[in-house]
Parts: sequence; C-alpha cells; structure tokens
Amino acid sequence: MATLFSDVIALSKPRIVLLLVITCLGAMFVATHGNTDLISVAVVFWTCSGLAISAAGANMVNMWYDRDIDAIMERTKKRPIPQGRMQPRTVLALGIIFGISAFLLLWATVNLLTAAMAAAGYLFYVFIYTMYLKRRTVHNIVIGGAAGAFPPLVGWAAIQGTLDPTAWLLFAIIFFWTPPHFWALALYKCIDYTKAGIPMLPVVHGERETKLQIVYYLLVLIPITLSAFMFEPSFGVIYLTTASILAIVWLYKAVRLLFANNIKRAPDVFKYSLYYLAILFTAMVVDTFVVM
Repeated sequence: MATLFSDVIALSKPRIVLLLVITCLGAMFVATHGNTDLISVAVVFWTCSGLAISAAGANMVNMWYDRDIDAIMERTKKRPIPQGRMQPRTVLALGIIFGISAFLLLWATVNLLTAAMAAAGYLFYVFIYTMYLKRRTVHNIVIGGAAGAFPPLVGWAAIQGTLDPTAWLLFAIIFFWTPPHFWALALYKCIDYTKAGIPMLPVVHGERETKLQIVYYLLVLIPITLSAFMFEPSFGVIYLTTASILAIVWLYKAVRLLFANNIKRAPDVFKYSLYYLAILFTAMVVDTFVVM
C-alpha cells in the first residue's frame, strides 16, 4: 500500500504541482487588493486543492501518453509505468478521474469560472502540449507553456469571479517565464531528448541558439514583470525592488551561460528560475498587504 501511495504521488509530479499552487495562491491574495474580507480559509483550501488535483490528473495522463519515451530517458525511466509498478490503463483512468473530480469540486465549492480555468489548463496540457506539440515541433515549450500559466487565472477567478487585465498579466509572466526555465533543463538533458526523438530547442538548433533564446526571452519577460508595478495598484516598492533584483540575477546567470564554452552552468540557471517565480509571487502577496 505504501508503494502504491508513493507511486501515485510520483505520477502527480508533486514539485510541479506545488509551484502551480504557489502561483495560484499568489494570484488569489493579489486579487483581494488588500481587502481580506474577499478571501477565506475555505476558498483558499478548495481552490488550491482543486487545482492540485487537476494538475496531478493532467500529469498522470502525460505519463500514460509518454510511457514509451519515459522508458528511454534517464531522468524518467524510473517512473512507475516504465518500471512496471503500475499499468498504463490504471494511470490513464486515474488521470481522467482526477481531472473530472477537480472540475466538479471547484464548481461546487468555488465557482464555475474557477473550475473552467482549471479544466482549460488540464486540457491544454494533455491535448495541446503532450499529445500534439511535444513530439512535433521545436515550439512545443513556447506554445505549450501556456498550460502552466492557467493557475493565476484559477486563483483570480476564485476571488473575483471574473478575469481582469492583471490576471492576464500574471498569465503572461508565467507564459514568458516557461521557455527560458525549461530550455535550461533541456540543455543539460539534451542527450535524453535526442534519444527519445523529442524536438526540444537544443536538439534541433543546438546549444548556442538555446542559450541565446534564453537571454532573448528574459529580455521580454523582465519588462513584463516590471510593468506590473504600473498596472496593478497593489504592487509597490517591495514588488518592484524584488522583481528588479531577481531579474538582474537571472539575466546575469543566463549571460554567463551564453558565453561559457559548455553547459555546466545550465542546472544553476534552471534551479534559479524556480526560486525566481516563487519569490516573485511571494513579493506580490507581501506588497499587496503592506502599506509603504
């Protein structure tokens, strides 16, 4: 039973789910504009739980569909399906059940728009990214990254019951954050993707172009993150200062990777990108409730 439970957790990709929940939670607090009467423990619990279940379900379907390439790649071959610990049909069934349950749960406990946004992220990740883009085009992460940008919309809808420009600005931040984040991983896992025949950017266009694209995307992402200071009244000096420092450090790391003759710094760039997003959304929340 313990092994089964740990396998189900592994299938859900808990670290990814946690990051999605953090961005959702951040958007929820920002959506209050500092008015705590708009948020409650119950709304936070059901929204984050529903999103986590939905994301876990999407990841399960992803592992069911990618079981052939997972068995080839070093970083994925120890997953439950390639190891034969769980049957593909069981994983697919769990993924579908989780997705439907999350939609119904969010609809019943929060609102329909919140449920619809979670379902949109689920469907986009499963059908657009996993089943269509991932194995067909080098633009898989650029377009498919939208799937990971839905959690702020989920959180915003839970509080406001609608989606205003700030919600879409948060969506854009994650959308443009995803390619440089993932390409850093793809750089040092390039051999894996080559063996599996997945057209990730470093596989198709090489290390140099991938490093350049990371820098280019950061030069687009940074102005977007800083523009939030002008468009969202809740964001003040704390957010602006944090976003600026985070951007400078990430850009420095990316440029250093660009001019290196190897990819040894790629894991550092990848890991930093995770901290970047978590700290950025935390700064949004802190600034929302602090009067400067």
